[in-house]
Amino acid sequence: MSLLIMGADLLGQGRADLLVTDGVITEVGSLGGATADETIDADGLIALPGLVDLHTHLREPGREDAETIATASAAAAAGGFTAVHAMANTDPVTDTAEAAEHVYALGRRAGLVDVAPVGAVSKHLAGEELAELGLMARSRARVRIFSDDGRCVHNARLMRRALDYLKPFGGIVSQHAQDPDLAGPQACCHEGELSGRLGLPGWPGAAEETIVARDVMLARHTGGRVHIAHVSTAGSLEVIRWAKAQGINVTAEVTPHHLALTTALLTGYDPVYKVNPPLRPTQDAEALAEALLDGTIDIVATDHAPHARNDKEHAFVTAAFGMVGLETALPLLATLFVEQGRMSWADVARVLSTTPAALGQLTGHGRPLEAGEPANLTLVDPAAHWTVDRDSSRSLGRNNPWHGRTFTARVTTTLLRGRVTLRDGVVADPLPAAADQRSW
Repeated sequence: MSLLIMGADLLGQGRADLLVTDGVITEVGSLGGATADETIDADGLIALPGLVDLHTHLREPGREDAETIATASAAAAAGGFTAVHAMANTDPVTDTAEAAEHVYALGRRAGLVDVAPVGAVSKHLAGEELAELGLMARSRARVRIFSDDGRCVHNARLMRRALDYLKPFGGIVSQHAQDPDLAGPQACCHEGELSGRLGLPGWPGAAEETIVARDVMLARHTGGRVHIAHVSTAGSLEVIRWAKAQGINVTAEVTPHHLALTTALLTGYDPVYKVNPPLRPTQDAEALAEALLDGTIDIVATDHAPHARNDKEHAFVTAAFGMVGLETALPLLATLFVEQGRMSWADVARVLSTTPAALGQLTGHGRPLEAGEPANLTLVDPAAHWTVDRDSSRSLGRNNPWHGRTFTARVTTTLLRGRVTLRDGVVADPLPAAADQRSW
């Protein structure tokens, strides 16, 4: 099977044609005389390596009413993603090799993106005993990212042991930085003047920052690799900058919603804006944007967190935490940064594809657009202007904070190993449950 992509602008750096044969880019250049089974006219479109998300909640197994791996895969393909990492806080928890292989197999069955399971750090996310880290790493799922996300690995001794244990195979602990003694079970809003005025239990920035500080010191002590999930405060950035300057092996991610949304939205008590960590004041959002631009923050990750309506449509304090984000991550970056001249398309590829693929050790993703590389690609119309409609989402989640907002740039086509998984807004059917589709 061959596919000819004509006239794409590769990373916004120059036009070329790409010939894809049997899932691999075989030629790049001016290919006017080439023939293929199928042709895509990419004039005016930007070609990027397929996007990779290091932080998604796919809900299956256990909460298929909120999302399934198939529906999340469709949303991911629509957003330009070719690989996603599925967080471990499912039911049952992904804390064994068998559980990881089950999630991996469900991703294969959907066949729209590569689904890389994230393994739990602790058994049952209880924070008391290490999960089967080595067995998950050696399993068919080849787990490399471990996280108790949704909960903090609060026990310092356990965190130290995890960092030590994962070193031989380059595993990474992705930490949900939230000290439960500072941000208790009722905390739901950034602690400050607004939380007091609204009568909402506060979640102080220090609850994140103290865990970040502890963990970078543990990473220095052990030589292990720690990744700070969904950084949300300027104080955390100060610690991360210092740690990187010391040569400590720490990386960090920011979500689209922490870049673009602030506590000002909470005055209406709309639970769609309830997220963990909480939205922060404008000065924190601005600091996060600068940190993404200067490289202090390594990647953008969606923290896609769909919920059933009966879990989200509550009073703010009791509503579930989380927002959906797979279909809007790239357009939001384009609107916030590319359109404003603050970020190039090559920068977008770095933070949404190349670097997250490297962190997750997904060797077939985030690759250069060159001959001999896997054809995991995304085509983007940079001139498109479109308005988000939550009811048209491929995700089952309707907790969409971007509903009614207009973005610049839209994904038109996604290719997974040369197979078109999205074209002109239409997501492909799942693959037959045939051969192993893994490319890492």
